[in-house]
This record gives sequence, structure tokens and C-alpha cells, in this order.
Amino acid sequence: MKYFVIVNPISGRGLGEKSVPAIEAYLRKAGVEYKLVRTERPWHAAELAEQAARERYDVIVSASGDGTFNEVLNGLMRARKAGFNHAALGVIAIGTGNDFAGGVGIPDDFEKSMEVLMADKRKKIDIGLVSGGDYPEGRYFGNGIGIGFDAVVTIRSHKLPILRGFLMYLTAVIQTIILNHAPALLKIETDTESWQQDTIMLTVCNGPREGGGFLVAPEAKNTDGVLNYATVTQCSRLTMFRLVPEVMKGTHGRFKQVRLGTFKKLSLTSDRPLYMHADGEIYTSFGSNLRSLTFENLPGALQVVKG
Repeated sequence: MKYFVIVNPISGRGLGEKSVPAIEAYLRKAGVEYKLVRTERPWHAAELAEQAARERYDVIVSASGDGTFNEVLNGLMRARKAGFNHAALGVIAIGTGNDFAGGVGIPDDFEKSMEVLMADKRKKIDIGLVSGGDYPEGRYFGNGIGIGFDAVVTIRSHKLPILRGFLMYLTAVIQTIILNHAPALLKIETDTESWQQDTIMLTVCNGPREGGGFLVAPEAKNTDGVLNYATVTQCSRLTMFRLVPEVMKGTHGRFKQVRLGTFKKLSLTSDRPLYMHADGEIYTSFGSNLRSLTFENLPGALQVVKG
């Protein structure tokens, strides 16, 4: 077994770099062959992952949070399209959210996530593909896409240098409710339904949670052949504050302003620019003019080392 470990040194507010000695000590003790490389720039993790897959490494490991994981995933999927589909994806959960890791049963704990990695139990999971904007060939995602409200939450969370994890996202949620509350008129069509609605938030989910623990799509499973969606229609700021604890528990579906469902393919257009994140990685931010997107589920597209 050959492991290729990709570390984002600044993930988790610097926890990535601090974890390098412990990662290497664990791998040496386990007696496995490995190579560890630090990322140096945006999208570097994708380049490293694709090259490692082409070099026939058995497990490509993302030692980071969800943002770097998304890059590693995209590198692996690009290699897969080129016929290099031998490698599995592994995760060491040392980021701020670790939502994808949670969705595949990897504990939010360094020692336990290393134990999972070494056990090398694998399963195939679905992967999502979003197309539009600066990615005409599409960008892959493993956990979820946020459009509107939760994309702005992600943008704001990156500007909170002191906080980490769930508290960081909760603070950004409160800021966004107060400062960013304008809905977009979305026209949405899936393989089974279509509608038009003033929408504050649209989240496309492959896993049940985002933001370090918000259960946006509690029924979502990354092995069921479909993607889930959750929307919040135009509503008051007070209602948004009421929804926050409900989303934390996954009980927000009982509110009339919330719509939940599943799809295999979805397309949307908007009357205003869309802000969006992919697995916590900012896809479009303020100043973007992105107004149309398509989503597709790719069943069983990738092997992961699961908990």
C-alpha cells in the first residue's frame, strides 16, 4: 500500500502544519510507504491528487478540512476520467468543518481518523457535479453546494480568524441574517418537478450536514443514487433566527418556508448573481455575475476509505 498525503498547512487555522509531525510519526510506526506534500497555492491540491493517481498511489489522503478535500476530490475525478481509477480517497479530519468526513463515518479526532485510514475499509460513494460560471466542464463536490444565504455564511466565516468549527459558522450565520437578507427569484427544474420561487437559500446535499454540524438535509445519504436539496423561501429575519436551532436538529422541514426533496439532475436560473460555495470552498463571491447552474449526481463514482 502506498499513501500520498496532501496537507494544507493553513487549514484549521494552522492545525494542518502543526499536525504534520504527528501524521508522519503515525505512518512510520504503521510501517507503510508514503509521501507527504504540502499545498502551496489554490488548486494545488487538485494538481497533486491527479498526479498521485496517475503515479498509481493506492490511497490519496486529504489532511485538511472540506475546502482542500474538494480540491483533492476534483483531482481524483479528473484522473478517473483519464482512466486512472485505482486510487481511493482518504481523509484525516483536521479542518474547521470536517462535514464530508462526518458523512463517511470518519471521526472528528486525529487518532481515530488515523485508525480509520490504516484500517482501509472502502466503499463507493456518489459524487455531485455542478456546471456553470468559471467551470464550464464542471466542478465535483462530495458533501454539498450552498447558494445564497449559506454561501454568504461561508464567505463571512473566512473573515473570522479567531473562531473555529461550529462556533465560527454560527457567528457567520448570525451576521448573514442581519446583513444579507435579499432573496433571488429562482427558476428550478429537476428530473421530477419544477417551480419558481423567491429564495433566500438553496443547498444541494450529498451528505446530511454542513457548517460543522448543521443538519441541512438530514435524510441525505452519499450512497443512494440521488442528491438532496433544501430551500428556504423569502421570510423575515425573525423566522431565519427561528430556523437556526431547527437546522441544528434537522427539524426545519416542518416550516412552510422550507422545501426538501431529491433529484438526479437539476437546473436553475436566477434573476440576480448567485453566490456559491462547493464543499466550503468559495465558488463565486461578491462581484460575480453567475446566473445559471446545472447539477448532476454520479452514482458510485469514487472509492473512499470509510469509518
